[in-house]
Amino acid sequence: MNLIIDIGNSRMKVVAIEGMEILGTEVCESLDTKWLRHVVSLYPKAYRAILSSTRGEVEQVEATLRECIDSVISFRPGITPIPIGNDYLTPTTLGADRLAAAVGAAALYPDSDIMIVDFGTAITIDYVENGIFKGGNISPGMTTRFRALADYTASLPLCSASDEQLSYGRTTQQAIEQGVMQGITHEIEGYIEAFSKKKGKKYIIFTGGDAKYFAMRIKNAIFADCEPVVYGLSRILDYNAV
Repeated sequence: MNLIIDIGNSRMKVVAIEGMEILGTEVCESLDTKWLRHVVSLYPKAYRAILSSTRGEVEQVEATLRECIDSVISFRPGITPIPIGNDYLTPTTLGADRLAAAVGAAALYPDSDIMIVDFGTAITIDYVENGIFKGGNISPGMTTRFRALADYTASLPLCSASDEQLSYGRTTQQAIEQGVMQGITHEIEGYIEAFSKKKGKKYIIFTGGDAKYFAMRIKNAIFADCEPVVYGLSRILDYNAV
């Protein structure tokens, strides 16, 4: 059994996984080491753990893990060995979640070209081709766009996701909601159209907290409700096992 500790921009997630089966998931909104000790104690069969963070250094979390688990790896892109190729020109600046998702996608869909769209604070569109991480693009996420309109204009309100799909916004709130959500929809559809022209077996993975809003908006996309980052981190942990 592996323990995955995935620290994102807003929360810490601990996942117990064996093979490709997720056995349990716990989430905390802060870097609470006391909570982490408790969660680790729930999985006494776990003797390996991997820590991944998009916040930078998290020394206290890592130290707590090393007190509780026999073998701990701190995943650092460009430093930690991974089981796929990496064509990124600045690997040490690559987000750990992006690279882990690429490793997970390659494990889930071997011998395929894969496009991974992560709908989070930022939207990342990344590609794995012939077992190699090729890179990708980053743009502002849905909530980030809503906040930018409210913060950088004098009179526009702060809005949020809407299930409505309208051709025209007929109020300012509708105009903002549809502008942001349709803008993202058309943006991703453009990437999908270009990706779909490639020959061979292809998969498109939607992941991240806001993926649910766009899975129903974007037609003809292959939607995989999975945890590519978790699978990737577990695969990296296995790859580096001694």
